[in-house]
Amino acid sequence: MKIVVLIKQVPDTTDVRIDPETNTLVREGVPSIVNPFDMYAIEEGLRIREAAGEGTVTIMSMGPPQVETALREAISLGADDAVLLSDRAFAGSDTWSTSYTLAAGIRKLGVPNVILCGKQAIDGDTAQVGPGVATFLDVPQVTYVKKLEIAGGRARAERMLEDGHDVLDVPLPAVFTVVKEINEPRLPSLKGKMKAKKAEITVWGQDDLEVDPAELGLDGSPTRVIKIFAPEPRASGTVFEGEVEETVDALVKELVALLKSEA
Repeated sequence: MKIVVLIKQVPDTTDVRIDPETNTLVREGVPSIVNPFDMYAIEEGLRIREAAGEGTVTIMSMGPPQVETALREAISLGADDAVLLSDRAFAGSDTWSTSYTLAAGIRKLGVPNVILCGKQAIDGDTAQVGPGVATFLDVPQVTYVKKLEIAGGRARAERMLEDGHDVLDVPLPAVFTVVKEINEPRLPSLKGKMKAKKAEITVWGQDDLEVDPAELGLDGSPTRVIKIFAPEPRASGTVFEGEVEETVDALVKELVALLKSEA
């Protein structure tokens, strides 16, 4: 059983900065964490390997050299190895270009039985990279998975919906994006931390992958952010205090006055 888990290192939500020239997130030198939803994907990959009794879990990510920290964290949890796709040519990638590059990295590894990732990243919230990777690899995909069973070269996945869930049977290889309801991520062991500290992270750049340079990075991204701005602060509201009858009367008078002023 060969499993690849795609993770992303995202800026700490308390310290997000935008490059005014490119209108993209500044990642270098910014405190970062592993995308929380990807932690569930890592855990699911480990559980699938354990249930099969054999196999490997490889963690893959794309980003600057500092992403090695996130990859080592994943190894400390029990992953076997990790690959970082890092090159200045990848900088500024949107979801299309990111999916394209990750798919190229997976092909170089040899397409695995199972590809997992979190349902979305908390910095972009697009939920597009998992499906994008599946499209570039031309394999089935199931999104928002809350339960996953692997047997006999097929997967049975329960896909979360707003009003229930779908049960889907798909052949492998396939891509699955998971939600937090799927499991409870484990904590790293001391042995895992020691392994992660010594682990050699494989780093691949543009020249290591079979890619079209025109599809990479900012220039290869069809998405363009024209402008980024902070929303106007909302005006402070009116607070009505007192007995219920009094506050209701005051509220009604306020609403009537507001409607007359807009008429």
